[in-house]
Amino acid sequence: MTRDEVLSLFREAGAYMEGHFILTSGLRSPVYLQKARVFMYPDKTATLCKALADKIRSSGHGQVDYIISPALGGLIPGYETARHLGVPAMWVEREDGEFRLRRFDLPKGAKVVIVEDIVTTGLSVRETVTSLKALGAEVVAVACLIDRSAGEADTSVPLIALTEYKVPVYEPDNLPPELAALPAVKPGSRGLS
Repeated sequence: MTRDEVLSLFREAGAYMEGHFILTSGLRSPVYLQKARVFMYPDKTATLCKALADKIRSSGHGQVDYIISPALGGLIPGYETARHLGVPAMWVEREDGEFRLRRFDLPKGAKVVIVEDIVTTGLSVRETVTSLKALGAEVVAVACLIDRSAGEADTSVPLIALTEYKVPVYEPDNLPPELAALPAVKPGSRGLS
């Protein structure tokens, strides 16, 4: 899929939002990708995740044993991508502030791809990589639908992005006038860092 095709699905679902948004990092952006609105539609989700599964297959990382996602945002794309790859899907969730694989057993040496919805800074996937490596997993890659950093995020392992879409971000005290004139909205799922 091309970037335009991916963004078109986001627009069709009302998930491509323009305004003044406060990101989890505290940075500000004129564009917010509300992926939950895409995940409301199984057909759109299946289209995106099938394309991501195809990209994982062709990445040269070999056979994948499991797809593991950080909860909550990665659950739906992780499950759907795993379905297209024909492998089990699991997830990590926060326990005492750290990601843990609480509900599943993971064999040592299992080849894992972490699937996330959108990567901006890479924080959630780095935390997921750390938790899985501590269990003895071989994390071969991180895969995401959209890489907002255009390759700049530190994921600590190779990143496979269905598409890249770099959106400008600004420090709250250094906003362009057109953004500063709009009311700021915090639409994300996590509190500010």
